[in-house]
Amino acid sequence: MMERELIACAECDLLQLGAPLAAGRALRCPRCHAELKRSHKHGLVYALAFTLASAVLLVISNLFPIVGLSLNGNVVQTTLAGSVRMLYAHGAWPLALLVGLTTIVTPVLQVVAMLWLLVPLHLGRAPWRAAEGFRLFQLTRPWGMTEVLILGLLVALVKLAHIAKVVPGIALWSFIALMLLLAAASASFDARDVWARITAARHGARALPLPRLRARRHARTAAAHGLVLCEECGLLNPPAAASAAAGSAAVSAAAPHPRHCPRCKAPLHLRKPASLSRTWAYLVAAMVLYIPANVLPVMDTSSLFGTQKDTIMSGVVYLWVSGSWPLAVLVFVASIVVPMLKILGLAYLAVTTQLRSQWLPGQRTRIYRVIELIGRWSMLDIYVITMLVALVQFQALATIKAGPAAIAFGAVVVLTLLAAMAFDPRLIWDALESDDVRAH
Repeated sequence: MMERELIACAECDLLQLGAPLAAGRALRCPRCHAELKRSHKHGLVYALAFTLASAVLLVISNLFPIVGLSLNGNVVQTTLAGSVRMLYAHGAWPLALLVGLTTIVTPVLQVVAMLWLLVPLHLGRAPWRAAEGFRLFQLTRPWGMTEVLILGLLVALVKLAHIAKVVPGIALWSFIALMLLLAAASASFDARDVWARITAARHGARALPLPRLRARRHARTAAAHGLVLCEECGLLNPPAAASAAAGSAAVSAAAPHPRHCPRCKAPLHLRKPASLSRTWAYLVAAMVLYIPANVLPVMDTSSLFGTQKDTIMSGVVYLWVSGSWPLAVLVFVASIVVPMLKILGLAYLAVTTQLRSQWLPGQRTRIYRVIELIGRWSMLDIYVITMLVALVQFQALATIKAGPAAIAFGAVVVLTLLAAMAFDPRLIWDALESDDVRAH
């Protein structure tokens, strides 16, 4: 039976008392409707099983060819690492670094972090340096993009089918299975359950006392009650004296000597430090790079018929006129519409929050969730380019190289992701709190 506990919503900071949940049920914040926690029946057992299977598939996916291309007796095959090396060899090393990190390094580190934590817990022991393992998992989780890679591969295969015979490799099917297993493992991995088991393994299965509340009239948020939420593991902590005197929660207060969460060792802040400043910095840089990303050529194709330079939009047109209109719509949405909507949405959130607007906070919070959800899908075109560059290397017949827009577009994707991570949605709700509640 799960013990009742104090929970602070990570998106609006509303303080509430949790309740035991039946398996498969979720607890949501009554104010912003964010999911606070979800109960999984045998969740960590399933997470361990899915993670072990993912580890096996990771090896297969990275050792065997993803796809092959056959033209006039010449066969070109590539692995994922081979695609990254090809980008590097052509001088597009920023793109090679981005693809390598998001498709090879991050999934490997994510699986390693989950095994680091889950294997000892399955054996009834506390993991060695559990805080570092948990923070590694939290760090890599947003950057693993296996599902986007699969869609990028499918789009690339459609384009390649018009050039030569496409031969799917073992790694293609392995990556599809890996995508499903990693998603299942991540969904089954419950951070609260993990820390409850670690605490039980270290100190016995005794209930931890609820944090002391600072009595305040009409106070509804954790910050107003003198509590700081750890953004990594969800633990509520009393603030340091310096943090308590630093000022309003709406000003992203932080102690001069930052405290760290006693459980996961992450730095503690009432609000993300310099949240709006960092959001604007990433956002302005993304706006500047969005123009060359769409105007300059994203690919340079050399063949017997000459040289062709393609922009993102011309690639969409090619898919449309070749009859692959569903993929044309997919690429148009992921590569043109989504980055624009992310930039406009984040700018809207930053402006209204900076003006301390109290207008429709619930809807603005939902906009933030949508931006976080769709952010990674803009990487689709980057993965398409990666596969085309790696496979279309028939020397005098045809070769494809990444154009300057590919690097600019990759930078736009990363910058908008960082802007969304820097923005603190709790600042939206701080404008609703009265002055006496916000004071610390």
